[in-house]
Amino acid sequence: MNVKDLKNEAINFVRDFFYFNGNSRTKAIIGISGGKDSSTVAALCCEALGKERVIGVLMPNGEQKDIEDSKKLCAFLGIENITVNIENAYNGLTDSIKASLNRNDVSYQYKTNTPARLRMATLYGIAAMIGNARISCNGNYSERVAGYFTLWGDGAGDFAPLAHLFVSEVISLGLELGVPEELMKKAPSDGMTGHTDEESLGFTYGELEKVVRHNIEDTELEGISPEKVRIIQAKIDECSWKRLGLNISSFLPSDRDLVKWY
Repeated sequence: MNVKDLKNEAINFVRDFFYFNGNSRTKAIIGISGGKDSSTVAALCCEALGKERVIGVLMPNGEQKDIEDSKKLCAFLGIENITVNIENAYNGLTDSIKASLNRNDVSYQYKTNTPARLRMATLYGIAAMIGNARISCNGNYSERVAGYFTLWGDGAGDFAPLAHLFVSEVISLGLELGVPEELMKKAPSDGMTGHTDEESLGFTYGELEKVVRHNIEDTELEGISPEKVRIIQAKIDECSWKRLGLNISSFLPSDRDLVKWY
């Protein structure tokens, strides 16, 4: 799709969602990480609704090394923003669970998924306090296909304007919306493990996109070894249960076929 058409489609989706699920004063609440997805969603909502209806929420868990990127994005867009540090909530919950289970440690899965779920709870808590607001889900199609999201964490939300877009398409859309290139070209990471998404996955989002397009559109698979294709396909298959946990049809702005991955 032409990037200008993509931009118009995305803007219309956000406007339609708020028209049918709110009113002219309903605000968009967006968790701002400083990465390409949240930056694009924030810029998109500003374009669709006006910046006065957009609230950015920064949610470090203690110290966040790249939080200046989040602040830079909010300043660039000129949006209202607040910071809620989830460290006390995370530590308190962790201590209570450890005491209940009579154990001294927590699993890797707990460490990576719990902050994401606390952040989503924070966004809904803010929405409940200010009233008349909707929460964005910032995830993209590449992450969903690979299962690289947390159920009821970053995989949750009221509307998901990027849920049908590959990472490459998100970058194009963000740049078209005027988001600074340094934020759009920033290596994606979960902000918790110290690794980039692609390091954790074992393949690049570009390679993933080629395999998915091949499966859906019967395109050529160039430049990817058969072994890498098997790794990617195995990842897609093993994460089908996570995609089934999402009610994607309720907030997906496009008809890209996700059923194939169930």
